[in-house]
Amino acid sequence: MTSNTDAPATTPRDGATPHAAGAQGAPAHHGTLGLGQGTALYIASVLGTGILVLPGLAAEVAGPASIISVAAVLVLSIPLAGTFAALAARYPDAGGVASFVRRALGDTAARMAGYWFYFGVCIGAPVLAVLGGEYVVAVLGVDRSAVPIIGLAVFVPPYIANWFGVRVAGWVQFVLTGLLITVVVGVVAVTFPAAEASNFQPFLPHGWAGVGVAISLFVWAFAGWEVGTHIAGEFKNPRRTIPIATAIAVVVVGVGYLALQFVTVAVLGDRAGDGQVPLLDLVSTTAPGIGPVLVAIIAAIVTVGVMNAYLPAFGKLGAALGRDGDLPRWLAKGAADGEIPRRALAVTGVIILIYYALMLANDLDLTGFILIHTSNMVAIYAAGMLAATLLLRTWSFGWWLAVVATIMTAALLVLAWSNLLVPAVLALAAVAVTVVRRIRARRATSPADGAAEARATPESETAPDHHPTPEEQPA
Repeated sequence: MTSNTDAPATTPRDGATPHAAGAQGAPAHHGTLGLGQGTALYIASVLGTGILVLPGLAAEVAGPASIISVAAVLVLSIPLAGTFAALAARYPDAGGVASFVRRALGDTAARMAGYWFYFGVCIGAPVLAVLGGEYVVAVLGVDRSAVPIIGLAVFVPPYIANWFGVRVAGWVQFVLTGLLITVVVGVVAVTFPAAEASNFQPFLPHGWAGVGVAISLFVWAFAGWEVGTHIAGEFKNPRRTIPIATAIAVVVVGVGYLALQFVTVAVLGDRAGDGQVPLLDLVSTTAPGIGPVLVAIIAAIVTVGVMNAYLPAFGKLGAALGRDGDLPRWLAKGAADGEIPRRALAVTGVIILIYYALMLANDLDLTGFILIHTSNMVAIYAAGMLAATLLLRTWSFGWWLAVVATIMTAALLVLAWSNLLVPAVLALAAVAVTVVRRIRARRATSPADGAAEARATPESETAPDHHPTPEEQPA
């Protein structure tokens, strides 16, 4: 267990090779992202698919009081975002949350966090593509059978951008996020004149229980603050840039969601949430000509932009898991700052395509896949916030943010308990890896056959989980 200080780097466990977050004598920092690009990536990772569906769904379950739900989740997301910013600024590493958990809670817990993100959260990528496809189909008026083709097309631009590195992806994201903010402002401006005060009565048609449901829905909307932790090493000056980028993103995202929720309730009233594409219903009310064009632009920017923000996180994490021995070491290439994790990106693409095929087999019913995504997110948040309380200096501002966020994520775990099957399976897989390694370690040290096996087995696969004390650190 580590102390509540900005601890020195520790030697890697599980036989991992030394790396930026886990060994002394770390390689030189080679980040290239500036404040503008970094802020754009943060905004896109949070102000994403939620604007396509959640304002309507939240209004349907909570009525006008859904505005309270948005405000509540925004307030709750501040300590979460602030804690991730504090951790990423202090410990920039491609492993992201998993690297923080490794420092505080050990290798098995870190492996769980890594698997939750790489295999669990990854399911959100094809969900995003399908949501974008639904909007494009609705705007163009073509048959819904075109959704899978459009969804696949969504992957191509961000995948190509990230194949050439986060610097290219960062500039692409800067442009996309600028367009997204412009169009969101345009939608609010176009629809605001149609607002009617009568649509706010009754304010609590479904009681406070409805507000609770809407809060659960908006967890999806405000998820994404952890994405920046995986690319923290790509920033030019992580300690300065990440907190500022996070603060700007919190304000922009909060204002954006609150404004969209207000006009959704004020303009649509009881009709909010009736259709598959509520944002299209909203703009069609006041701008039947230009409205669908705005929505098509939003759908394209959101789907491509969010994918462009998440792909580098998946790639860097996959490489970090390979580097740390949690996945095959063949994936490790590209984990260092400034390197491109093309092998991990290739595996990520295969995983996304597998999930996409499962969605097609399920007739594009996204509910179960969204729940898998959000339950893994909540599990990651809970582990990350607990680690933060152990890593950050006790009684500091960041530590207090972590304490509040830990309590908040524990409550979210309780709300999500019925959907935690997939995170539990991935956690068991992480434990199984630990058990196998410890069995190999015991065999390697047994007098009968340990010597022969030790010669045949690389040290990296026989090293047991171990947390070195300061006295064990190399000079």
